[in-house]
Amino acid sequence: MPPQEEYKVRLDVFEGPLDLLLYLIKKEELDIYDIPIERITTQYMQYLDLMRMLDLNIAGDFIVMAATLMMIKSRMLLPVEERTAMEEEEEDDPRWDLVRQLVEYKKFKDAALHLEALEEQRLDVFAREGEHVQLGPAPEIALHDVSLFDLITAFGDVLKRVKTEELKEIFSERFTVAEKMEQIVRRLQAEEKIAFGSLFAQMASRHEIVCTFLALLELIRLKQLVARQESSFGEIVVLRAEGL
Repeated sequence: MPPQEEYKVRLDVFEGPLDLLLYLIKKEELDIYDIPIERITTQYMQYLDLMRMLDLNIAGDFIVMAATLMMIKSRMLLPVEERTAMEEEEEDDPRWDLVRQLVEYKKFKDAALHLEALEEQRLDVFAREGEHVQLGPAPEIALHDVSLFDLITAFGDVLKRVKTEELKEIFSERFTVAEKMEQIVRRLQAEEKIAFGSLFAQMASRHEIVCTFLALLELIRLKQLVARQESSFGEIVVLRAEGL
């Protein structure tokens, strides 16, 4: 029985396929105007496979984008002279329509993040009329909440680090998401924070790794803990949520 059947974990993916593509472009330090389509398609499909493995609720938009990437990839493999006249009239580069979508989406996303940051800054400012406000010393770099794609990346890295011959199913040992949730909570009661990778130390069973990761996602969804990192694509640490 898969771990998802033992404890139902249903997480909606609020970030869409354009978010995933922008995440991959930033992670790989690619030029948004010159996307290596074969490379980005391969990575996109790998993330989709991981999301399916975890039984996340994948919106149809992710599947549509996968089909779009495959279509662009196949068109780019064709010699220029074999492309239809209509395609040549519309655009010289099959990637261009996707690039336009990504650039436009990134503009709106960056603007939203900027406004959100300004709002957070205003929440920390308390001023009285006629008085000068003196700012204290600059705070240390704060830990930033990670995205679902950051967590899936770290999960994929855990699976890659475990040697294939060591990754086995131990049917005599059964793990459940509920049990793993309790273990993580107990550990956080004793430790201030936990490095993401240490949650999976010494695990050689795919079943146990998946259960532990689903337990982590469920605790984040329930706002019992948070996962953060000091810098983009940096080490992820897990902490108890404030107030717990």
